[in-house]
Amino acid sequence: MGIFSIVDDKHVPLYRVIWVAAVPHFCGEEDCVCEGQYEIRLVQGESVWATTAERDAMLAALEHWGGGADPSDHLDGDWDQP
Repeated sequence: MGIFSIVDDKHVPLYRVIWVAAVPHFCGEEDCVCEGQYEIRLVQGESVWATTAERDAMLAALEHWGGGADPSDHLDGDWDQP
């Protein structure tokens, strides 16, 4: 696995990802083209919009790239202890 994940037709560098939405976008606007897709927020206020499969692939790539750490193991904020 490399440092890129494909979202739509874009190779997104993992190091630019700030967060990945847990729920699909819904704003109710008639002309919204992102309805039902997941926002992946990038640095500098940019976003890409992903399908469920692309979102899941991004999360898997981020976990792999980050070494597979499970944040729930460190809910007390102590990242030095296993």
